[in-house]
Amino acid sequence: MKKEILATSVVLGLAALALQARCKPLETVKYVELKKYLGTWFEIAAFPQVFEKDCSCTSATYGLAEDGSVIVKNRCIKNGKLKVTEGRAFVTDHTNAKLDVEFFWPFKGKYWIIDLAKDYSYAVVGHPNRNYLWILSRRPTLDEQTYNELVVRAADKGFDVRKLVKTEQIADVSGI
Repeated sequence: MKKEILATSVVLGLAALALQARCKPLETVKYVELKKYLGTWFEIAAFPQVFEKDCSCTSATYGLAEDGSVIVKNRCIKNGKLKVTEGRAFVTDHTNAKLDVEFFWPFKGKYWIIDLAKDYSYAVVGHPNRNYLWILSRRPTLDEQTYNELVVRAADKGFDVRKLVKTEQIADVSGI
């Protein structure tokens, strides 16, 4: 019973922080070294989105295009089959932390890197309207302490972390 009360208090406290921070402009990390950011990222948790409905084993791979844009290849397992969606991302500021991602022309979505490990082992990506949030890792899993710290920091930035849903991952999706 005490654990339930404590857990409820923590969730309510995070929600209060999110409401207070929501009024402030969303801050990104100070700088992203794009070449270090490229590669594969596994989705650890995210706000549910229509375009990811019924997906598991979700990942994104980023590569640099000749024109300087970023090639985006999203993958997930949906209904037992591999689903791949390709798009482009375009850096929109000098920090490389703000990008516009386009999967279907002419529609673009904001992809703002709001938290990033010094060694680029995890990242948190959001949208300035705070309706989109992803916690990403270079590995299919992320230790619980780091995950919880990222959730608290996202709440501090105004995200309603009660909406976060952990993504089902398997250790090796290379054969799928």
